Amino acid sequence: MNTATGTSTGTATSTGTSAFASTSTGTAAPTATRTPAPSPTPARSRSLPTWVWALPPVAVLALAFLYPLALVVQQSFTPDEGGVSLDPYADVFASAVFRDALTTTVWLAVGSTVGCLVLGFVLALVIAFVPFPGGKAVARFIDVFLSFPSFLITLALLFIYGSVGMANGLWTDVTGAADGPFHFLTTPWGVLLAEITYFTPFVMRPLLAAFSQLDTGQLEAASSLGAGPVRIIRQVILPEALPALAAGGSLVLVMCLNEFGIVLFTGAKGVTTLPMLVYGKAILESDYPAACVVAVVNIAISVGLYSLYRVVSRRAGA
Repeated sequence: MNTATGTSTGTATSTGTSAFASTSTGTAAPTATRTPAPSPTPARSRSLPTWVWALPPVAVLALAFLYPLALVVQQSFTPDEGGVSLDPYADVFASAVFRDALTTTVWLAVGSTVGCLVLGFVLALVIAFVPFPGGKAVARFIDVFLSFPSFLITLALLFIYGSVGMANGLWTDVTGAADGPFHFLTTPWGVLLAEITYFTPFVMRPLLAAFSQLDTGQLEAASSLGAGPVRIIRQVILPEALPALAAGGSLVLVMCLNEFGIVLFTGAKGVTTLPMLVYGKAILESDYPAACVVAVVNIAISVGLYSLYRVVSRRAGA
């Protein structure tokens, strides 16, 4: 009985071994070839072209600024009798009133710019390099002053130097005279004073920014070598301030050429600038072609000077 069992077990074992041997020595099963998965097709971009996004601001700019400007230029070539002609330009350029207004505008703008440069440089030097109580508050006030409207400064000068202002009132109280001596606000000098008063902070702001970046070690070295304050200003501070002076002066010159509120609120009837001439021709005389011609000339001068201002500001880094 045991012999039969051992025989059957041995037979089964040998049979399994031969089967395993035949399997191991047989032909190997073919390996499945893996094909790479197809790359996903890139989705079509749904973003709009760049020029489409530029259309809304360009349309607003054209409607709000370029279209009125085009109307002004068109009207300047259209005389009252109709048609297109250069007669409005010939009439305006031949007018003595226009030449006087152009001369007055230029000399007031240049004089105000020079005054702002000198006064702004001196005041910026004091604020930046002379320690005094409240210096930082004054520097901050200059930033606030830039937001003031120009007519506000003119009204303040009228309260002080006007015909019935504080200065004339004090003079009449002290001397008993019937009238005070201060009547210069209605002259070109009054306009010049008002413009210098209002536009000087526009020069001081870039100067203070330039002075804040100046290395104080240079000042100390120059002082230790025996240089006086005037020489330090001339040889150390002024070269560093020239770009800021050029940028601020260019901006003031452009703004003075287009100033209207100061001349109007001073009541200087004998002072006619190009903006005042545009107002007189359009509102008082209803001569719209002539007013448009003067406006085109004023715009051309302003754009030219503004281009100069941008070049100077870019070089100065302002």
